[in-house]
Amino acid sequence: MKISVIGAGYVGLTTDACLSQIGHDVFCSESDIDKLSKLQSGVMPLFEPHLEKVIEDARRSGRLHFGATAEAIDWGRAIFICVGTPPLANGDADLSAIEGVARAIAKRASGYRLVVEKSTVPVQTGSQLRKHLSKHNTNGLDYDVASNPEFLREGSSVEDFLHPDRIVVGVDSARAAQLLREIYEPIITQRFTCPLHADCPKRNDPVFLVTDTGSAELIKHASNSFLAMKISFINMVANLCEVVGADVTKVAQGMGLDPRIGPAFLSPGIGFGGFCFPKDVQAFIRIAQKSGCDFSLLKEVEKINQRRIEEFVEKVRQELWVVRGKKIAVWGLAFKPNTDDVRFAPSIALVKSLMAEGADVRAYDPEAMEKAKSDLPNISYCSDPYQAAEGADAIVIVTEWDEFRQVNWKRLRSTVEHPLVIDGRNMFVPEEISRHGFRYISVGRNSVVPSQSAIADVNGQRATEANEDVQESLA
Repeated sequence: MKISVIGAGYVGLTTDACLSQIGHDVFCSESDIDKLSKLQSGVMPLFEPHLEKVIEDARRSGRLHFGATAEAIDWGRAIFICVGTPPLANGDADLSAIEGVARAIAKRASGYRLVVEKSTVPVQTGSQLRKHLSKHNTNGLDYDVASNPEFLREGSSVEDFLHPDRIVVGVDSARAAQLLREIYEPIITQRFTCPLHADCPKRNDPVFLVTDTGSAELIKHASNSFLAMKISFINMVANLCEVVGADVTKVAQGMGLDPRIGPAFLSPGIGFGGFCFPKDVQAFIRIAQKSGCDFSLLKEVEKINQRRIEEFVEKVRQELWVVRGKKIAVWGLAFKPNTDDVRFAPSIALVKSLMAEGADVRAYDPEAMEKAKSDLPNISYCSDPYQAAEGADAIVIVTEWDEFRQVNWKRLRSTVEHPLVIDGRNMFVPEEISRHGFRYISVGRNSVVPSQSAIADVNGQRATEANEDVQESLA
């Protein structure tokens, strides 16, 4: 089928790449001229595992094209709207880009089009789209409007699209439901060539859930808000664990063994970030307020998350006493691993808070440093974790990249000024880090001090190095 995707952000690029992968002819448009130029020349504007390869393969096969919005409208029988819906100052979603696309479709398209909301939008946006398409219809356009919310996690979006748990479509006509089922049939039946696995195992077929448009729109906001609530809940439990001396990782493990709760999103830390959870929680609160419903529960979820940065900075203060003039290595800037996205990333607020107190911040992230520079132009960016930690009074872990799990702790111990790790993601087993000679502070767990054997090893190493320096100077 000929399909158009309007918008080339994380959702748009994943959608057009994966729809091409399962056999459709896809045309993707992007209003950002610089980004469009990069895509047309084969340059990826963002980092997402596997996505670049899937796009390259789709372009090589002739099933994926990039160009202007007018061309996209002419191209597709189904038009997926994947434009941004950023938060306004009052928490509402900014739907101006959605409205602009609807106006363009209504004024240009003729014949039948299935217009699909893929962007995250407030409930009743589908109704507004229908009114807008009807109001500006100048060419006898015949159309259906559908909601098809995305459940893609940055860092694994290709996997999530091709092997989903569920596909939700909100429709108000049998014609739209049938067309969407045809589009997703290869994924529903898992009959396609998977680009991620040489011998892709047969997986359980995803649920294809058909609802009305409004219900589908609510499913997206309700899902993200519920997950955000789990994160804030376990962070609140982590605070209690620190006071009473319990281990939040054990508490979370015990909770997660209950199938009614499950282990996902019960990892304490410095709070959720990224472009989805913060704005979706805000938008859901505003939706409820406008409808006369009290969502004070979500307001508290938001407050707990906002307090996480200050609570984490307080950990730094307690360990360093005076922050001013101290060298702090920040490991990780992206809001989560396997992405370069720093939008609403906890790292931004954390680094700004440390700098406001006079800290000398040296940061490293495998992918996100370039994008972080616009928000954090006045810090030092380093080539690896060791350079960031050179002479550091503390290492602060913000993003749980696998690269950090592979560091040479012996080398690191000889690099830092003070052996202190403050882990905002609970990446490590505390006792293991103490054996390397570090004081280790984490979230919701007791702090640990360097073991005596580690201290002795470090002192012995330093004595040997000092003796070698003396012998070299005498020679």
